[in-house]
Amino acid sequence: MSSPSSSHEVSDLDPFFVFDFHSSDDPDDGQRWSTWLSVEPLCRGPEPRPDWVVTSQAAVDTDLGVLKTGKEADVFLLERAVPDDPSQGVVMAAKRYRGEEHRTFHRSSSYTEGRRTRNSRDARAMAKKTAHGRAVAAGQWAWAEWEALKLFWSAGVPVPYPVQIDGTEILMEFVSVDGEAAPRLAQTRPTGDLLVSYYEQLRDAMAELARHGVAHGDLSPYNILAAGDRLVIIDLPQAVDIVANPTGTDFLMRDCHNVCTWFASRGLDVDEHELFAELLASAW
Repeated sequence: MSSPSSSHEVSDLDPFFVFDFHSSDDPDDGQRWSTWLSVEPLCRGPEPRPDWVVTSQAAVDTDLGVLKTGKEADVFLLERAVPDDPSQGVVMAAKRYRGEEHRTFHRSSSYTEGRRTRNSRDARAMAKKTAHGRAVAAGQWAWAEWEALKLFWSAGVPVPYPVQIDGTEILMEFVSVDGEAAPRLAQTRPTGDLLVSYYEQLRDAMAELARHGVAHGDLSPYNILAAGDRLVIIDLPQAVDIVANPTGTDFLMRDCHNVCTWFASRGLDVDEHELFAELLASAW
């Protein structure tokens, strides 16, 4: 039982300095505290941020499993949520570029022509393909994709919203349909108005990229998601500078060929050379 004097002392506390709190257990296996506040501000997504982005320091990240495996990176599902607060929770895609001991980079150096490596030691290590050079390469590909996602999302190009980057891990919007991962365009069979709409969306997106002097560099129906009636472009680490890269226009032409070949196979009357000319006009 509290003494009268102790009760009096409590009542004299300024309410401004009184707050409620509860202790939290350490995260379980497969979990971690949210890394949102541990990364630099430039490593967080552009503003205005979507309402679904969870920024609370009390949030916990939980791995939900592998979504997609690749030669250079794997994509996982990750839930970021504040325990006991259903209003603060979201499932994101976590793209993690592989560590040097488990990765074989197949990106051609022709993608990176026109890019600069600020550290000459890093550049030499990458050229010699040393362990350090491979680690630098992983970070550069992750950073290149992060920068591309930020630029394109801010420009209105349909790409996943980039939430944050932490080393070689990029957290981004999980593009879904009814809670399930959106299918790749190659897996769909659109017809009629939807087919036309898909092509127009993709043409407009490619034109916006061209206006920024960039080609996707590896665009195909396999890295375009069909989220209902809208398309979303993914896999952007190899985005090519059309002007600075000596083969930039070749990559742009290949993007046009891949896109138009697929739409033509679905019965749409499209011409890759007309699209290429249209995009060049947008670029200059």
